[in-house]
Amino acid sequence: MLSTASAAVVRATLPVVRAHAVEITGEFYSSMFAAHPELLDLFNQGNQADGRQQLALASAVAGFAEHLVSEAGDDAAPFDRVAERIAHKHVSLGIRAEQYPVVGHHLLNAVGTVLGAAVTPEVFAAWHEVYWLLACRLIAAEARLYERGDLDPARLWRRWRVAKRLDEAVDVVSFTLVPDDGAAVPDFLPGQYVSVAVDLPDGRRQPRQYSLSHGPGRGSLRITVRRVRGHDGAPDGVVSNHLHDHVTEDQILVLGPPAGETTLDIGDGPVLLISAGIGITPMAAMLDHLARTQPTRRIVVAHADRSPAHHALRRECAQIASGLGEVDELYWYENDHDDGSRSGLLDVDVLPLTPGTTAYLCGPLPFMHKIRAGLIRRGLSAERVHYEVFGPGMLD
Repeated sequence: MLSTASAAVVRATLPVVRAHAVEITGEFYSSMFAAHPELLDLFNQGNQADGRQQLALASAVAGFAEHLVSEAGDDAAPFDRVAERIAHKHVSLGIRAEQYPVVGHHLLNAVGTVLGAAVTPEVFAAWHEVYWLLACRLIAAEARLYERGDLDPARLWRRWRVAKRLDEAVDVVSFTLVPDDGAAVPDFLPGQYVSVAVDLPDGRRQPRQYSLSHGPGRGSLRITVRRVRGHDGAPDGVVSNHLHDHVTEDQILVLGPPAGETTLDIGDGPVLLISAGIGITPMAAMLDHLARTQPTRRIVVAHADRSPAHHALRRECAQIASGLGEVDELYWYENDHDDGSRSGLLDVDVLPLTPGTTAYLCGPLPFMHKIRAGLIRRGLSAERVHYEVFGPGMLD
């Protein structure tokens, strides 16, 4: 709970901090990386370059402060979902508690650098309190995840051998992975992801998160990677292109543990799996798991893509669906096709919805915003609409 004195200061200064938040986080990352270049290995430099990481951090800190000083006085529940998402991301990368003082030092110094004389000792103390309330919440959440998975963050990364490489669609390839040391494959939940750390030719190590694209219990992990091609001046995806161009069978990849909070529920009600583009990957894992554990559960699979040729895992998902009792498959494609699928964008109004349905979404943020709003308009409660966000974005 934020102290009364600090709450008054934060409430008064929050508009100014929010207005300069991206500038503050930009200064923060610049100064922290200059002092601790080893931390570059933990951050997606593509997200740094286009500003998405700075915006995500700014939104998280300002959003947490806003909840702390909200009229309702509830400093826990509104932020829990965001905190859980951040904690899972941190665990997938091996973030440790002792790194939080480094972050706090550079973040609060960045506030002073950007806002200058406006940062009085009282203002500094208040925002110092905000940061450490956030840090302690995340440290505790991450500690629980490390304990639950029997993980040591100092020895988190493991070597995995590529047992199979398979071209799935235009610019999409799957890698089936087994532990290089012959140890057991860790258990995971359908919908989770792993971090893949790639050593690039220029000497940099870069991590990326990729959803696991088949269900647990198969004696392996599988990731399905879309080649990111730059457009409108944006560069190509460094890691995705490296995986496509240089990683073949029997080569080694370094992975973190499975993580992620958007996972299939263990109930028995109807399930709606909605995806676009490479967002099919966690949905494929959920469908695979449902087919092997709850084949009589009511399932609707809905997917949107550029064309059938770009639709990754389509044949596999169709084969799985063919063995289920009560399942609908609905596909939309932007480009011409002659397979009986729908043209244009996914239409939420034609999706079969039955009472008690739980929906899972994965795809670009604008797509998920639109579909989520449509499902709620059609009567599905917000608590029954779950979504996976690729990258540092947060869906309201």
